[in-house]
Amino acid sequence: MLTNNLGYPRIGSKRELKKACEQYWSGNSSIQSLVQTGRDIRKQNWELQKEAGIDLIPSNDFSFYDQVLDLSLTVGAIPKRYHEVILNKGNSELDLYFAMARGYQKDGLDITAMEMTKWFDTNYHYIVPEFFKDQQFKLFSTKLLDEYHEGLRLGIKTKPVIIGPVSYLLLGKEKEAGFDRIDLVKNLLPVYIELLKKLEEQHVEWVQFDEPFLSLDLTDKDKAAYKYVYSELKKQFPKLKILLATYFAALQDNAVLATSLPVHALHIDLVRSPEQLKTVLELIPANMTLSVGVVDGRNIWKNDFQKSLVLIKEALEKVGDDRLIISPSCSLIHSPCDLNLETNEDTLTPEIKDWMAFAKQKVYEVVVLKQLANDEEIADAKLRANFDSNENRRSSKLIHNPVVKQRVAGISSRDDQRASEFSVRQKLQGESLKLPLFPTTTIGSFPQTAEVRSWRAKYKKGDLSLAEYVALIERETAETIRFQEDTGIDVLVHGEFERNDMVEYFGEQLAGFAFTKNGWVQSYGSRCVKPPVIYGDVYRPAPMTVRWSAYAQSLTDRWVKGMLTGPVTILQWSFVRNDQPRSATCTQIALAIRDEVVDLENAGIKIIQIDEPAIREGLPLRKADWQNYLAWAVRAFRISASGVKDDTQIHTHMCYSEFNDIIQNIADMDADVITIECSRSQMELLDAFADFKYPNEIGPGVYDIHSPRVPAKEEMVFLLEKAKKVIPASQLWVNPDCGLKTRHWDETKKALTEMVAAAKVLRESVEEAVTL
Repeated sequence: MLTNNLGYPRIGSKRELKKACEQYWSGNSSIQSLVQTGRDIRKQNWELQKEAGIDLIPSNDFSFYDQVLDLSLTVGAIPKRYHEVILNKGNSELDLYFAMARGYQKDGLDITAMEMTKWFDTNYHYIVPEFFKDQQFKLFSTKLLDEYHEGLRLGIKTKPVIIGPVSYLLLGKEKEAGFDRIDLVKNLLPVYIELLKKLEEQHVEWVQFDEPFLSLDLTDKDKAAYKYVYSELKKQFPKLKILLATYFAALQDNAVLATSLPVHALHIDLVRSPEQLKTVLELIPANMTLSVGVVDGRNIWKNDFQKSLVLIKEALEKVGDDRLIISPSCSLIHSPCDLNLETNEDTLTPEIKDWMAFAKQKVYEVVVLKQLANDEEIADAKLRANFDSNENRRSSKLIHNPVVKQRVAGISSRDDQRASEFSVRQKLQGESLKLPLFPTTTIGSFPQTAEVRSWRAKYKKGDLSLAEYVALIERETAETIRFQEDTGIDVLVHGEFERNDMVEYFGEQLAGFAFTKNGWVQSYGSRCVKPPVIYGDVYRPAPMTVRWSAYAQSLTDRWVKGMLTGPVTILQWSFVRNDQPRSATCTQIALAIRDEVVDLENAGIKIIQIDEPAIREGLPLRKADWQNYLAWAVRAFRISASGVKDDTQIHTHMCYSEFNDIIQNIADMDADVITIECSRSQMELLDAFADFKYPNEIGPGVYDIHSPRVPAKEEMVFLLEKAKKVIPASQLWVNPDCGLKTRHWDETKKALTEMVAAAKVLRESVEEAVTL
């Protein structure tokens, strides 16, 4: 029996990678320093797993930005617009890599970044590969080989990890008409073969191919591609042990396909889908090894050894210990690094901490489960301690609140409906708000400088009094209101300087949440988030945002939006309790947000934004399961938004969403205004709204806030003109793609000035057309 890990967090236990990348991007450190940080993190990760007793330790799971982008560079899928970056001899391979991820605006070049979207149903983002008809691939980057050799030099023989060719193609997007990207598989496969030959020369034993699309709905052409790829690899490398990794959902109708592929081992996710074990055991051939993912790679709860052992022993009876591998359910990049770093009992009580396990602890859980499966007495005490922890959690009085449960049970049909339909509300809001055509706004947050972050840190440490802290935040808020007025923005925001994170901030003020000090996970690139932990029933003890929104509104005659995070996003971007349905937890959060919305309206806030960037992210991977999820997710948003009067305007924001297949559900949310990410896709996302004839108002993002480049007015006008062709001018708002928290003030001021100028150009063009 072997122990296996599919991937380990690459950010460093103290976010060393984030700091090193940002230092390099700002020009304050060398590429050598950045590369050394990567080496240090990989060494620490490998040695930790070796010491724990993991047999199959992954390599190439490290990334300076994103593993999909890594593969695009490896196979030479580099869009032509970046070739000039390559030709500049002062640029390294990493500079090209970062240009693809973040855009490039120097040396007389102005190149947009590649599109970014969510990795399946997680809050991790990946850079979307761009494919063209008859595209050719070639080995460009040797990162996978280099990191395998690096491990060997440290005395650790790793298992290289690579996204499988079929999943890689399906993760991408066709950038011209007339072909299906899966047709490129025969062009792509030779690069994989070249890579594997080089690994074979180094006597590699195991290679992990991640093929998560085997857990999704596949076309006949997709299935044929899987058969072609793995039969060809078997012909070329008959002795290579390929571990085919699936995760995030059950194989279902693809189980026959997956178990028929000529690979040495198949990994399945038994955390998300324990029920699939029986089917796979019935189908698995006698020469195939089974990797059982029994330790949750996506949540922070301690494994229940007794439950996991039931699954392991069921598998053992069928395949035997020489054909069984014990693993986490998926890569541990979705987990924080080390629970041992949580030493502050003010943020995480010992009782709740005892219910938890982070990546390091999960690695040890895998090893202990092997010991228990082998009936090793050394693990008996660990089994008893594990049982006690889980039993304490089940019986703890911290978990359940009967008042919350009664309120949820008492929700009526009136609670998720606005008083009037949108056409009535739109007229009343127009009369009340008196906004111009193409009204301008931002998504909510403004740059949080190191100085602003230092105030919060000093306040938490007691180095600033509450009065001193409030005075500083008031000053920053007032300056931001003045800037927005001077720039000519129509609907202002207060800037959110008092907030650490759009979910964590609310979780800190809601009952049923716990927090970590170092529980960081990667969202994209250097962006890390620290998800709160929902351990019990959720309710709002007191108003959360009214004080700051009301203060900002008192400073200006223009409208200031109240800014809230929606219930689905709070759910998705937290570590959620696993002892009740997610829908029940989401409804509890919705009622808490509803209370806040009503209080904001009573405080004079007439425009309230309830952000739901994660609503599509939460979709189950199988379409057959979508409607059940969408029913409770949309209902939760409507509960949160429906307590206000008709002339109060409700906004929502979504990003990185392909809306075509859920556009009716987006409309069912019935937000008065929706703002969406659109600039990286060049307004492609608006096609869904146009074809559907979306009835409410829309703010398509006109510039990409995830890139440091500042777009010119003309670029934004071009995008707005594209939008105006498919969406009536009377429905269009003008705004950035997302919040501005991670940007610098200089680029933010320049970009928003250009954005307001672009809106004026559009207004003038409409006025001229009316005059003519």
